[in-house]
Amino acid sequence: MTLLTIDDPSPTQAEGAGLWRLGFRPFYLLGAAFAALAVPLWMASYYGALRLPTVGLLWHLHEMVFGMAVAVVVGFLYTAGRNWTNLWTPRGTPLALLAALWLAGRVAMLVSSGPWAALVDSLFLPLAAWPLWRVMRQAGNKRNYFLVFLLLLLATANVAHHAAALGWAQWSPLLPAQGAIFVIVLMEAVIGVRVLPMFTRNGAPGSNPAVRPRLDKAGLLTTVAAGIAWVAGAPAWLTAPLCAAAGALTLWRLAGWQPQRTLKVPLLWILHLSYAWIGVGFLLLALAALGRTPTSAAFHTLTVGSMAGLIIGMMCRTSLGHTGRPLQAGTPEVWMFVAIQLAALARLIAALDSGALRDGAMLLAAVAWTVAFALFVAAYAGRLARPRIDGKEG
Repeated sequence: MTLLTIDDPSPTQAEGAGLWRLGFRPFYLLGAAFAALAVPLWMASYYGALRLPTVGLLWHLHEMVFGMAVAVVVGFLYTAGRNWTNLWTPRGTPLALLAALWLAGRVAMLVSSGPWAALVDSLFLPLAAWPLWRVMRQAGNKRNYFLVFLLLLLATANVAHHAAALGWAQWSPLLPAQGAIFVIVLMEAVIGVRVLPMFTRNGAPGSNPAVRPRLDKAGLLTTVAAGIAWVAGAPAWLTAPLCAAAGALTLWRLAGWQPQRTLKVPLLWILHLSYAWIGVGFLLLALAALGRTPTSAAFHTLTVGSMAGLIIGMMCRTSLGHTGRPLQAGTPEVWMFVAIQLAALARLIAALDSGALRDGAMLLAAVAWTVAFALFVAAYAGRLARPRIDGKEG
């Protein structure tokens, strides 16, 4: 049994439309559609073409992390949790209600920046974490308890962000959002350690990726330490070496998984390349801690490069597998993968350049991002809304 396939002992079809049969279906579709709409909205506001009082830097930061990324994380964990425990995570009406609550949070944050919007938005993560915890506890799946803990950390960071944005706390609202980015990156790093060597061995002919538990543990612990040091405001002499070590260990770990063997397999190279952005992002954080590069360059590398890249790659892979289709990328997938990597590179250039290149690179990044997620919606909406083609549940 692997993370991305389900052998269900029950042949009975789940009740309801296909969209509500398993968590990845509505949350991937909603997350991708929101990503394709929110960035153009933010760019229109940024350049003065649209006047919405709520759409500013904090809205953009919050909605990309606690809106889009969180939706995909929850959809993935519900789907993986079903496999890990052989118990049903939310489906049918409970899943539809959770999706409606997430959508209500997006609407609330768009029309208001007051306490009621913060309350509506803050409800989603705790309520989404509870059923995942319930099935893991029932199955005794202790190995993955920490993922529920990370969801609750995201919920806490979201509340802390709202408290600061509303003037109820003294810390900067940027810090909780940056902390949430580190939490999601840690999830990516852990899941990558678990599945990327296996995916590569199974999908890339002639590959023999190295599995080195000590290196994996050292890299993950250093990633945690670097994130804590950054959010806690530790001095540069501590933060910079920790971030540099986290980046170097990530790239060293990835090199052992033989990414060069994946160049002819788009469903693999997108994951390897996006994972590499984690290492680059932490190296840039080390330079940012020393005042050598803008902080935004590092965080956009982590969010657009690693987070969005892995989101696109894993959404395609899990959607294909869990709708009963072969794990093979077609033309739409390749264009999605190329577009999101172009977006990451252009956004990094925009963050590093304060001159003539900045505006053009920003616009290119926004267009490429929008194309990537809009292509996912166009290619997968019908598949996600219909039952599996092999007749299985999920």
